[in-house]
Amino acid sequence: MDHVKDIDQQDFGREVLQRSGEVPVVVDFWAEWCGPCKVLGPTLEKVAQDLGGAFELVKIDVDANQELAAQFGIKSIPSVIAFKNGKPAAQFMGALPETQVRQWVEDLLPTEEDRQVDRARDLVLEGDELAAEAVLRDIVSRVPDHPEAVTALASLLIARGDTDEALILLGRLPRTAEVERLEAAARVTAAQEIDLSDIERRLAADPGDQKARLELGQALAARGEYEPALDRLLEVVRSGGDRREPARQAMVDVFGVLGPDHPLTVSYRRALANALF
Repeated sequence: MDHVKDIDQQDFGREVLQRSGEVPVVVDFWAEWCGPCKVLGPTLEKVAQDLGGAFELVKIDVDANQELAAQFGIKSIPSVIAFKNGKPAAQFMGALPETQVRQWVEDLLPTEEDRQVDRARDLVLEGDELAAEAVLRDIVSRVPDHPEAVTALASLLIARGDTDEALILLGRLPRTAEVERLEAAARVTAAQEIDLSDIERRLAADPGDQKARLELGQALAARGEYEPALDRLLEVVRSGGDRREPARQAMVDVFGVLGPDHPLTVSYRRALANALF
């Protein structure tokens, strides 16, 4: 049957995790002896056929794939998990009626705005960032808290230095790792306007000028010179005073840009903790 597959653990990475980057994949965990599974299964298959490839249905026999079932915490069947972009996006248990199953599936499918975001991303890849921005601004004007449109637009704005607007847009969204990463990138990028030669003159005149040392660290980070930036910022944190907290935040922002596993993040996060405590 089109759009419906029986798979095992060996196929899961390809047929579910990878494939869900292209189209939602609904996984039906079932067993031959399960009465409700025999009710839900045909319902899911009918919805899959009716929607003609808008999503894919994958069926996994829990008796034959016990490790996989345990990995996803399947304790009762039927259990259904939808995957998008390689991650679980929604789930339910039990034999729901067709109307509820159909609504649950339709809520997973891309909206017109989602498709426009994909178009904007294609435009960026083609080098037409102005057209991409126009598409994203149109989406945001209609759906101000559309997560993917807002983060995509914020990324474009940060790249060209419009950090204030990017932060305003990001402030509309719930706190997620991606939102926090972009906010950190915006704050780091904002320091590109700092005049390094002016800072150097101020430090030459007064080596104890912690405000100038803070700005030097921020400016270096904005130019991608992360290690010397973190060194300067750490000096300010260690010195105490009213520049300590801005320097701490600037270091945390650099960690956000680099990511938690970057060697500089690991090393300087430990040094920051020692300086604070």
